[in-house]
Amino acid sequence: MGKAKHVVSNYQQATIPFIENAAAKRVINIVVRVFNDGVAFRYEFPEQKNWGAYTLTDENSEFNIVGDPKLRVLLFNNYTSSHEGLYQKMPLSELKETSLVDMPALFEFPGKIYMAITEANLRDYAGMYLGKHNGGLISKLSPLPGQQAIKVKAIIPHHTPWRVMMISDRAGALIESNILTNLNEPSTIKDVSWIKPGKTSFHWWNGDVMPDTSITPGANFEFNKYYIDFCARNHIEYHSVIGYGGFSWYRTDWPGYGTPGTYSDVTKPVASLDMQKICDYAKSKGVNIHVWVNWHALYPQLEEAFTQFEKWGVKGMMVDFLDRDDQLMVKIQEEILQKAAQHHLFIQFHGAYKPTGLSRTYPNEFTREGSYNYENNKWLKTGLTPEHDLDIAYTRLLAGPTDYHLGGFRAVSPAEFKTQFIRPFMIGTRCHMLGMYVVMESYLHMVADYPQAYEGQPGFDFVRNVPTVWDETKVLNGEPGEFLTIARRHGNDWYVGTINNSQPRTLNIPLNFLPTGNYKTEVYLDAKDVATNPNHLTKQISITNSSDMLIAPLGAGGGQVMRLVKE
Repeated sequence: MGKAKHVVSNYQQATIPFIENAAAKRVINIVVRVFNDGVAFRYEFPEQKNWGAYTLTDENSEFNIVGDPKLRVLLFNNYTSSHEGLYQKMPLSELKETSLVDMPALFEFPGKIYMAITEANLRDYAGMYLGKHNGGLISKLSPLPGQQAIKVKAIIPHHTPWRVMMISDRAGALIESNILTNLNEPSTIKDVSWIKPGKTSFHWWNGDVMPDTSITPGANFEFNKYYIDFCARNHIEYHSVIGYGGFSWYRTDWPGYGTPGTYSDVTKPVASLDMQKICDYAKSKGVNIHVWVNWHALYPQLEEAFTQFEKWGVKGMMVDFLDRDDQLMVKIQEEILQKAAQHHLFIQFHGAYKPTGLSRTYPNEFTREGSYNYENNKWLKTGLTPEHDLDIAYTRLLAGPTDYHLGGFRAVSPAEFKTQFIRPFMIGTRCHMLGMYVVMESYLHMVADYPQAYEGQPGFDFVRNVPTVWDETKVLNGEPGEFLTIARRHGNDWYVGTINNSQPRTLNIPLNFLPTGNYKTEVYLDAKDVATNPNHLTKQISITNSSDMLIAPLGAGGGQVMRLVKE
């Protein structure tokens, strides 16, 4: 799982004990780890005779920032959110005292020095934000539900998550970093043979599109068969069973996917849908099934639901609308991961906080949303811009897997964009979308458009072939807000993805990262007429090696991808 198959963890560590002067003599340790690419610290409450539990009202970790760096941040008004929004750029001096800064937050200092602040190994603790304080920043914790004063209640021994400062003179090095992986515990799952990342259909995004046939669309076998057959033809590993037209596949009296009612039962499909038949048919076609569930419906019957899912042959689920990161919700999400692993189920969290590296400990966590992604093109008046994609790559992506609703194959210019709930449009070229499959890290990338949008279309062969897990990751070039090129290795083959902002440019992409030997190279480039036809692309095939330099002409909102197969 992740951006690299082999990770080396080199650091220097110091443990600094603080002993209470009063008679109780209570002890708190500050543990600091210094890596080549950053610094991390946490507070540890060791087992001791005079202290068995604590209640935390504030942590107050201060970050003293030198000068007035440029911030690239996501701001909120409160602690209850799906962690989605547009990023703001400003000097630190202009950050308001009342702002609540989500993490990861990126800081750019003069001379192209970069720092990102985030957290690692968030378990049995409150999620952390940043606030303005004395010209610098201070930690702010999400309060336990129903009040504002208490943030954490814990039994000793206990420790906080790691507070992480990723530091480099190259922005791409923050994307390459494995510091969050290193700060998490090894896998709790001994047998991981059943964990199989891949790509998945997701018909909700395209508006539940189905061709004109005699089949009745809806939450039924024939509708799901249409998408299963598409996945089977194109080697897409998963099909997601969601529901239809805003209503869930399981029995409920809820008025929609996200609004709880008085009754739900995720062990009982609606009358029109035979889950066992769907799973059996998918298995016969070499496709796996996963399901969407609202956590409010799932959690009250967690063990019963997971037992039934395993019996049907369901392989995992998207758990949605969690929208909190207080200590209770953090513990709930870990409980979901633990119990899901016992039933050989993977989890895809939506409407959830950022990852903190926990997919090392629970590799059945495939991906998380926590990002303002392409679902918003269904209702956001201006659509998501290529600049926003770059903001996500240089901030949210630093935390880990990012579920981004990839695969929209209807690119238009910003002037032509309009919101469509069915068959949404995309801003940015077809090649930009292809590039996102390499740039974004996720172990369950979506192929979210409908079958007829893909089959026979230029570039779909790349989507079919691109993996979702990697043996090695290198950022070849990039500037926050401008462009980004990432190379990722899977086995002996390399995949290179580039995304651009709204200014046309030409980039040189060196291939000196390649090992010795020749590679059959398939290159997908923005076509010359991409300014007027953003879905047009050019595919070139050549033989290359590490001494070559490829030229990438990028249109406005453009992109480029390469597949390099070792000969």
